[in-house]
Formats: sequence, C-alpha cells, structure tokens
Amino acid sequence: MQAEDLPPLPCYLNGAYTELPNARVSVMDRGFIFGDGVYEVIPVYAGRPFLFAQHMDRLERSLAAVRMTPPLDRAGWLAIAQQLIERLAVQRAEGDVSRLDQLVYLQVTRGVALRDHVIPTDASPTVFAMTNVMRPPSSLDRALGVACVSAEDFRWKLAHIKSTSLLGSVLARQISADVGAAETIMFREGFLSEGSASNVWVVRGRTVMGPPLDHLVLEGVRYRLIESFCRQLGLGFELRRIDRAEVEAADELLLSSATKEVLPVTTLDDRPVGSGKPGPVYAALYAAYQQAKQESSQ
Repeated sequence: MQAEDLPPLPCYLNGAYTELPNARVSVMDRGFIFGDGVYEVIPVYAGRPFLFAQHMDRLERSLAAVRMTPPLDRAGWLAIAQQLIERLAVQRAEGDVSRLDQLVYLQVTRGVALRDHVIPTDASPTVFAMTNVMRPPSSLDRALGVACVSAEDFRWKLAHIKSTSLLGSVLARQISADVGAAETIMFREGFLSEGSASNVWVVRGRTVMGPPLDHLVLEGVRYRLIESFCRQLGLGFELRRIDRAEVEAADELLLSSATKEVLPVTTLDDRPVGSGKPGPVYAALYAAYQQAKQESSQ
C-alpha cells in the first residue's frame, strides 16, 4: 500500500486537521528513525471517549518515563479527540456521533533532529492523532471464546512505557497470527507477563488474578476498571506473579484491551482452558463492562 492508497480517515498533525493520505512527517523525525515516541488508544462509545482521564494518566506517565514534556494539556487533547470523532461521523454520513463507536489514536514523538542516539535539546515534538471505526470482537468470539498460543516474552524490560517501538510486540503477535490464533500470551522466566497487545487475566474459582504492575507489564487502563468490577461483583482480585502452571490450570483465562474490552480465551496451545467454554466470571465482567459503557455515554 502506498500513502495515496490510504483511506481518507480524518487525522491531526502538528496543529492542522487533514486526512491520512495527505499527512506528512520528515524522514528525520525521531519517531521514524528510532521509534522515539509514545502513544495512546482511547475507545469512543456513543461519541464520548471512554475513561479519558485514565488514558491521559497513562499517556503522561509514558511521556515522563521517556523524558518528554506533554505538548498539550488535557483540554487540548480532548478538543482534538472530539473534533476527529465529529469529522469521522460526518464523513461516514452518520451525522449523529452517538451512532458510531470509534478508536482515537494519539501519538507524540520527540520530533525532527539529525540522527544521534543522544536526546536532542532543541527538537519540537511531533503530535499526531487519528480516528477510525472500532472493530470489536465478533459475537461468535464472545460466544465461543478465542484460541491463543504461548511464547517467551522476548521484548525489552520497559514494558510499562506505551512506546511506539513495537517491533517486539509485532513479532510476538505474528506468532499467533501465523496459526490463526487471536493472541500470543507471553511468559518471562516462567511467569505470566501479558499478551502481545492485551493484558491477561487468570481466574481460579471466584478470584481474578493478574501480573503485578511493574516495568515488565503495561498497565492497561482496564486494570483498575476490572478491579472495580470485582469489588462490585464480590469477586476476589489479586495482582501477583503467576507461573505457567497456574495459567494452564486456570478455570478461565481472559484478555482485556481497549478493543477487546474483556474477551474469553477457551483454548491455549491447542488445549482447552477450564471447561473449554466462556465461564461465569467472564460473563459477569463483560456485563459490568457494558453497563459502565452505557453509564459513561449518558
């Protein structure tokens, strides 16, 4: 695909709104040369960004971790997101933004400079944003669950930064794509870390367990959301190191992300997870998620 073949989706680049085929950055942008940047993906339901403040919290944590100053305040980011949401709705002849669920992508790179590993002091950040229609898991995936495969986590050890340097995750995701699976669930030295593009949850009885929040795991925005759901539903919630044996013996295995929301895994490495069907904890968490979405859009 060439740039001119891209769909004319609305986007924002350094202060101007345009469409994807027309957006251009310098070949010396450090995001292109080094992957020197961070990003955020925000789901939009009924025209409203979902958990916007929490996504901003994570964007600001990532910027701080890579020693970049936020180029916009939260009001500025929200204004860009809302403009893109409205533009896509108009472009698709929907008119009413409440009829169109979207994903807003935000990215900040360190900007343009001559190639040098040392961080430049005079570069201006490149600010980019775009939106697209959200494509959630199918009803069949929700009814039957999805298949996953496992792999060693070979990525870098600063996974808590939502970096645009995603080659490790690309290669990890391709492991599952090559065999028609939905996700690659990764282990580091025998302990669960995360999926290539999602967080992973282990259910035993009525307890939901996830890896601890440290530099080896990206803190998904749904971490705290799922914790709150567990409190509401009377479920146990634990963050701790989880070894492979516990994952393989799970009653239920779940994925969470902006696009997946909460999704059941019913097969791991060609072996059934629990009963081999989506379980009651998944059903309860998914229902709570849908209720939260509805309340946020009112």
